[in-house]
This record gives sequence, C-alpha cells and structure tokens, in this order.
Amino acid sequence: MIAIAAAGVVAGVIGILVGMAASRRASRAVRECRDLVQGAVGSHGTVDPRALRDVAIVRYDALREMSGQLSFSLALLNALGDGVVLSSINGRAETRTYAKPVLAGHGKLELSPEEAQAVQSARLGTGLSAVIPGPLGRADRGSRRAAATA
Repeated sequence: MIAIAAAGVVAGVIGILVGMAASRRASRAVRECRDLVQGAVGSHGTVDPRALRDVAIVRYDALREMSGQLSFSLALLNALGDGVVLSSINGRAETRTYAKPVLAGHGKLELSPEEAQAVQSARLGTGLSAVIPGPLGRADRGSRRAAATA
C-alpha cells in the first residue's frame, strides 16, 4: 500500500514538472509571436524586412531598330532597399540580360538611367507602370537620362 502511495506521489511530481516545462515553452512561444507582431525583432508588424517588398518595372525602347518598349529594367527589393535590378535589352537579332545587385537602394555597380529609375520607383512604391517614351538609341543615352528624370 505504501509503495502504491509513493508511486502516486512520484507520478504527481513528474506530472507537475512536465506541466511546468510545457507552460514555459508555451509562454516563450507566445512572447516570440507578440514580439514579431509588434516589430521587436526587426520587422514592421509581421513582415520580414528581408522579404521581397518593393517592385518596379521601367519599359523603354533601348535601340533605334525596335519600338514598342520591349526592353525593360525590373527592380526587386526588400524593405532595406537590398535586392537586384534585372534589365533586358531587346533587339531584332538578339536580347541581352543583365543583373546588378542593389544595396540600401544604390547599385553596387553603375546603374543605367532606366535601372536607377526602376530602383527609385520601387523604393517610392510607384512601381509597375513606369514607361520611358520614344525610340532611343545607344547614342541617345543623354536624352534618355533626361527623359528618365522628367
């Protein structure tokens, strides 16, 4: 009889310890969720600052031989302004594609005016409809720059 009572006490103590451990784990999970929602872990609300957030595309005519704004620069950035800008220069015979890293909203490599406009549009949230009008050739890069800032 005493052995059964001792086993009952041991089982009760083990139950209490398991319950305390589970309560601690649940409290920690609730605290982590609350911190995430309130932005205490580097996010704004529930958004991870490293997640893709800012997107913009700039379409333009890069070459005199092509029209219809088939060339484009696409900026894909996170909340910190880090990401990539992808450009596709389309001609009749070939297409060239470029990828340039972006850190804190600035290109690690020199950005073309269209790439810079895509990054700026993405950061400002004005994004997916920017178009640079008119057929522009490589020799007209200065005019394209003026068109990009207009």
